[in-house]
Amino acid sequence: MADLKIKPMDDRILVELVEQESKTASGLIIPDTAKEKPTIGKVVAVGTDEDLQQHIKVGDKVLFGKYGGEELTFDGHDYKIIQRNDILAVIID
Repeated sequence: MADLKIKPMDDRILVELVEQESKTASGLIIPDTAKEKPTIGKVVAVGTDEDLQQHIKVGDKVLFGKYGGEELTFDGHDYKIIQRNDILAVIID
């Protein structure tokens, strides 16, 4: 991840999408066509907005709106660039 050549601007963050579980609690396997779009991501870069940088850090997991942001694939990884107002919560482990 250290070689990532994408730096979001202003109030945007770059998240790597976290795949959702492909099995239900009862053991049923969910096919790819039935899966929801990921709405959880791991922050890999934070934009230049200083206030945002105080609240969101690289490595945080965030919950964001299903249809917010722009999807992109870079070096075989799926990412999303989302704006601050699309972030619903920071997930605390």
